[in-house]
Amino acid sequence: MFFDLNLGLGVFLLPLAVALLASSFRVLREYQRGVVFQLGRFWRVKGPGLVIVIPGLQQMVRVDLRVVTMDVEPQDVISRDNVSVKVNAVVFFRVVDPAKAIIQVEDFLQATSQLAQTTLRVVLGKHELDEMLAERERLNLDVQQILDAQTDAWGIKVTNVEIKHIDLNESMVRAIARQAEAERERRAKVIHAEGEKQAAVSLLEAAQMLARQPEAMQLRYLQTMTQVAGDRASTIVFPLPMDLLGRLLDKGSAAAQPPGDVKEPRE
Repeated sequence: MFFDLNLGLGVFLLPLAVALLASSFRVLREYQRGVVFQLGRFWRVKGPGLVIVIPGLQQMVRVDLRVVTMDVEPQDVISRDNVSVKVNAVVFFRVVDPAKAIIQVEDFLQATSQLAQTTLRVVLGKHELDEMLAERERLNLDVQQILDAQTDAWGIKVTNVEIKHIDLNESMVRAIARQAEAERERRAKVIHAEGEKQAAVSLLEAAQMLARQPEAMQLRYLQTMTQVAGDRASTIVFPLPMDLLGRLLDKGSAAAQPPGDVKEPRE
C-alpha cells in the first residue's frame, strides 16, 4: 500500500518536474534581451542565447533591440503666420537600455508615439509656412534632438525623424501658386532689365570706340549696307556720308598728282 502511494505520487510529480524544467529554459535571439525580475525586484538583463528562468521565482520580459519605424499620425498644426496645415512624420528609434525601457515607462512604444505627436506640433508651430516647406531638414533635426533628449530616461535612442507630408487646404494652395507666379514674373522682369542695362553699356562703349576711329564708323556703315541689301531684289538708296566722300576724293587727288610736280611757295 505504501509502495503504491509512492509510485502514484512519483508518476504525478515526474511530468510536473519535466514541465517545470522545460519552462525554465528560454532562448533569446541576437536582437533580443530578457529583463529578469526575481520576486518582483529587478535582477539582471540576460541574453542572447539560452537563458534559465526559475519558474515561480523569476519572471522575464523580452525586449527587442532592433530599430522601430513608427508612423506619427497627421497632426493639425497652426504655423507662426496663422496657417493651418496637417503634418505627419515617421520616427526611427531603438532601445539601448532594456532595463529602463521596462522599468521607467509602462509602454515605451505608446509613450514614444504620444511624445512624437506633441513634439511635432510644438516645433512646427514655432515656424512659418515657408520655413516648413523649404527647411525640412532643419525641422527634422530639431524634432529628433528634442525627442532624443526626452526619451533618454526611458533607455530609448531616437536615431532619425522625417516629416513626410505637409497638407494644405485648396485656398492656400492657390495662394502659393499665385505667389510663385508673381515671383517668376518679377525675376523675368529683373533679368530683362539687367539685359537691357548691359546692352546699353555695350552700345555706349561701341559708340565711344567708333567716335574715336572714323574709319571704323565708315566700315560699319558699309557693313550695314551689305546686310540690309542681302538677297532682296528691290533697290535701296542709301545717303553717302560727306566725310567718306571727301576722304575718297582726297585720296584720289593725291594718287593722280605726279610725284615730282611740287609747287614751290612764292616769296
